[in-house]
Amino acid sequence: MDRGSRNVKVKNKNAAAVQITAEQLLREAQERSAETPHVAPKQKIADIDELNDYRQKKRKGFEDAIRKNRNHIGTWLKYAAWEEQQGELERARSVYERSLDVEHRNQSLWIKYAEMEMKHKNVNMARNIFDRAVAILPRVDLFWYKYTYMEEVIDNVAGCRQVFERWMSWEPSEDAWLAYVKLEKRYNENAKARAVFQRFVSCHPQAKNWLKWAKFEEGIGRTDFAREIYEKCIETLGEEFVDQNVYISFAKFETRLKELERARAIYKYALSKLPKSKAENLHNVYTQFEKQYGGREGIEDVIVAKRRVKYEEEIAANSKDYDVWFDYTRLEESTGDFDRIRDCYERAIAEVPLIKEKRFWRRYIYLWLFYAVWEEKVAKDYDRTKAIYTQCLNLIPHKTFTFAKIWLNYAKFLIRRDDFTGFRKALGTSIGMCPKDRLFRGYIELELKLQEVDRARTLYEKYLTWGPGNSAAWVRFANVERSVGDMDRCRGIFEIAIGQEELEMPEILWKSYIDVEIEEEEYEKARGLYERLLQRSEHVKVWIAFARFEYSNPENGEDPSHRLPAVRKVFSRGYETLRRKGEKADRAFLVETWREFEKSFGDSAGLKIVEAKIPRMVKKRRRVVGDDGIETGVWEEYNDYLFPDDETERPNLKLFEMAHAWKEKLKMGMLDSDDESEEDEDDDSQNGQAGEQAGRSVKRKRENESDEEEDE
Repeated sequence: MDRGSRNVKVKNKNAAAVQITAEQLLREAQERSAETPHVAPKQKIADIDELNDYRQKKRKGFEDAIRKNRNHIGTWLKYAAWEEQQGELERARSVYERSLDVEHRNQSLWIKYAEMEMKHKNVNMARNIFDRAVAILPRVDLFWYKYTYMEEVIDNVAGCRQVFERWMSWEPSEDAWLAYVKLEKRYNENAKARAVFQRFVSCHPQAKNWLKWAKFEEGIGRTDFAREIYEKCIETLGEEFVDQNVYISFAKFETRLKELERARAIYKYALSKLPKSKAENLHNVYTQFEKQYGGREGIEDVIVAKRRVKYEEEIAANSKDYDVWFDYTRLEESTGDFDRIRDCYERAIAEVPLIKEKRFWRRYIYLWLFYAVWEEKVAKDYDRTKAIYTQCLNLIPHKTFTFAKIWLNYAKFLIRRDDFTGFRKALGTSIGMCPKDRLFRGYIELELKLQEVDRARTLYEKYLTWGPGNSAAWVRFANVERSVGDMDRCRGIFEIAIGQEELEMPEILWKSYIDVEIEEEEYEKARGLYERLLQRSEHVKVWIAFARFEYSNPENGEDPSHRLPAVRKVFSRGYETLRRKGEKADRAFLVETWREFEKSFGDSAGLKIVEAKIPRMVKKRRRVVGDDGIETGVWEEYNDYLFPDDETERPNLKLFEMAHAWKEKLKMGMLDSDDESEEDEDDDSQNGQAGEQAGRSVKRKRENESDEEEDE
C-alpha cells in the first residue's frame, strides 16, 4: 500500500489526568540532590613526589586565579592560609606581602597577617606588621586595639603604654581614651590614669566625660578631687553647655557624702539656671531628694521652683497675659522674698496694654492695686506705696477712661496716713478731670464717715448738677438730710427730685419719698403723694401699693376691718381706671390681687363682689407685625381676657358663645360637618338681624383671614 493510501491514526491530544509542572520537577530534583550530597573524591598521597605534584598543581591554580583577578582579596587570603597550612611560612609571608602591594588599605589582610605571626609566636614579626599598619592607617582603631592587646598579653606593659601614647597623639575617639584609662586602672596606676583623664577631657570636653572622671576619682576614694572636677566642669563648660545630668550627678555625689545642704544648694542653683524644657528630670530628682532628706519647707521650695519655671515659660509665650502675672506674683508673695516679689511686680506693671481701651486695661490695673496693697500691708513701705499709686494715676489716660477704684484706694490710703488734705485734693482732681458716678459716691461716703456733713452736701450738689436724672443719688441725698434730723431739707430735696423732667427709675424715688412719710407717720402726706403719683402714672402696681397703704394706715381705724372700705375704694378706682384705659392684663392682675386680699382680710360679701369681676382667659390668634410696622404672614397666639361686666355691653357675644359650643360638639363627634349650614340657619333665625350681621362677620373673617379670630 502506498503512502497516500495508508491509514493515519489521530493521536489523543487531551490533557493527561495528572499534570506535572516545571516547578514540581525542579523541586523534586533539589530534594533528591539534598538527600545524596555531592562528595568530592579523596586523594591519597603516597610519597613526596605526589605531594610536590599536588602542591605544584594547587599553587598553579591559585596563581591562575590571581592573574585573572588580582583585586579579589578572598583569593589572596585562601592562598596564604593554604601555604600556612602546608607549613610554608615564607611562602605565606610572600603571599601576604604581594597582596598588600595590591591593596594595602584592606584591614583583613593586615589582621590575618599579624594573627598568623602571633599564632606561630613570631612576636617581633607581628609587632613589625602592626607598626607598619598603624603607620599607614592610623585612623583604624582596630589595629591599635590589636596592637595594645598583643603587648599586654606578653606582659610588655611599658610597650603597651608606648603604643597608647602613639595612639593618643592622633586624638582618637572616646573609647580609645577610656581603654587607655582601663589599662592604667588594671595596674593600679591611678596618677597616670588621672593624667590620661585630664588629657581626655581636654580633647573631648563633653559633660559625660567629666562625669566619668569624677566617678573614677570617687571610686578610688579621692572625694576632694571629685568635687573639684565637678566644679571645674561647670566652670569650663559654662551654663550654656552644662546639662541637668551634671548637676544631678554632682548633687547625688554630695548626698552620698552626707553633705545635704551642699546638695540642696546645687539643686536650687540648677533650677534657677536651667529652663524647664531642659530640667524635667532635675525637678523630679530634687523632689525625691526633699521627700527623703528635707522637711516641709524643702518640698514647698521644690514646688515653688517648678511653678516659677512654668510661669516664666507662659510669660515668654505671652507677656500680656495678666492672669499669669497674678498667679506669679502670688507665688512670689508666698516665698516671703521681698526682692523677688518687687522684681516680679515691676516686671508685671511694665507690660502696659498697647491699646487704649478700657476693656484691655481692666485686668492690668489690678496689678498696680495688688502691688500697692502688698507694699502697705506686708512690706510697710508707705513711701513706695504712695509712689506706686501716683505712678499708676499718671499712667492712666483719664481723658479717655479712668478707674474709680484706683482713686478711691489712693484716697483711703491717704486717710490711713492722716493726710486729709491730700485725700481731698486727690478726689477733687478726679472729679474735675473725669467725673464719674462711683467717684462721687465714694467721695461722699468718705466725707460722711469723717462726719463732714457740709462737705457731703456740697459734693451732692455737684453730683446732682452733673447727673440730675440719677434717682438713687437724690434718695441718698435726702436720707443724709433725714439722718441729721432736717426733714424740711429732706422733703425739699424729694420735691426737687420728682420735679425733674428725666429720671432714671422714678419709681425708686417716689417709693422712697412715700416710705419716708410713712416712717415719719405723716399718713396724710403719704396719701397725697400717692394721689400725685397716680396723676402721673396709673400703673397697676401703684394702685396695689396704694391699697396696701390704706390697709396699713392707722388713721383709717384701729380695727383692720374698719380699713376695708378705704382699701376697696382704691381697688374700685383702679379697676375702673384700667377698664377705661383698656388695660386687660393689668386689670386681670388687679382683680386677682383684690381677690387674694379679700380672702386674707375681707369677708364673704366682698369676696363675692370681686369674684363676679374675675375674667375668663381665652386664646386668640393674630398676625405678627414686623419691625417696619407691616403685618407678616406669620400668626401667633396670645391670651385675651373676657370680663363679665364687658360682656353685658356686647349683646352679640351670645352668638359667639353658641358658635364656640357648637364647635366643641363638632370636635367631640356629636355633630357632622354637613350640618354646618343648618346650624348657621338656626342661629340666624333665632337671633334676628343682629345674628345675621354677626354670622356674616364670622364668615367674612374666615374668608379673608382677618387679624383676629376665635381659636378652637
